[in-house]
Amino acid sequence: MSYDLLLYLHVIGATVLLGTGAGIAFFMVVSHQSRDAALIAHVSGIVVLADFLFTATAALAQPITGVLLARAAGWPLLEGWVALSLALYIFVGAFWLPVVWIQSRMHRLACKARDNGTDLPPAYSTLYRIWFACGFPAFAAVLAILWLMLFKPAM
Repeated sequence: MSYDLLLYLHVIGATVLLGTGAGIAFFMVVSHQSRDAALIAHVSGIVVLADFLFTATAALAQPITGVLLARAAGWPLLEGWVALSLALYIFVGAFWLPVVWIQSRMHRLACKARDNGTDLPPAYSTLYRIWFACGFPAFAAVLAILWLMLFKPAM
């Protein structure tokens, strides 16, 4: 595979990760603000699906295209900005994996509240706060990875 094609695929993957992550966060926050269990159940179902279809696919492709790019360019994987990018990627994954479970659990709780005609349970609010808090360090790390990929600072 050519360097240019690898670079293109890697940039598409990064765009999908950033865009899907930002979109998912936006729609979850806006639906949560409504406190409407039916709306939250609907939106969270779409969010869970989008996370599996788009985020998970891109998350698997990124390290593959990244390693192939680094090899093609002659960048050592365990040194400098490439190593820091990989470490930050693992850091992001440590937040994203629990978030996937949290989103699924929030969806189930919202569906149950909708189906029973009740308010969202306290467990939903607890999970939402954890989900929300996990987003900040993960999003900041994704932005840092993008900066490292663009500017390739000497380290």
